[in-house]
Amino acid sequence: MDEDERARLAEFVASRTPALMRVAYLLTGDRSAAEDLFQTALARTIPKWGTIRHADPEGYLRVVMYRVQISWWRRLRRWRETPLNPADEPVGADPSGGSDVRLAMRAALRHLPPAQRAVVVLRYYEDLPEARVAELLGCSVGTVRSRTHRAVKRLRDLLPEIEMLEVRQ
Repeated sequence: MDEDERARLAEFVASRTPALMRVAYLLTGDRSAAEDLFQTALARTIPKWGTIRHADPEGYLRVVMYRVQISWWRRLRRWRETPLNPADEPVGADPSGGSDVRLAMRAALRHLPPAQRAVVVLRYYEDLPEARVAELLGCSVGTVRSRTHRAVKRLRDLLPEIEMLEVRQ
């Protein structure tokens, strides 16, 4: 990779890291795991930079992140980590209006199984259609629909005071 390519890559990483880290955090529910996920996906993407830079490098990196996370979930079925300091403290009122809802939603997302969390992130945060989510997660559209339904129901149970979860058809 020549100097121009390295500069383009560095510019891409600097400009897109905040948005990609948000997605990684929503997928993992943990800051350090999100950093690991992003770094792993980036390490797998950099060797392909010459091929993907003219197409959609961010989309490619996101797909790599989704697939790496799915791989990690499959391994975690056998091994579960328990956070030392779970951030499940009750969320108080927020004078800025809105961050209390975001914090409550973030805490509620942590209570979803990884597959349901992935569907919620991809469908509602990334705003992807069911067919694309199914393709990314390697499952059927029916599975995406049932996971979405169960996840939204669980989030409504966890956050009864928030009336923002309307399932899109």
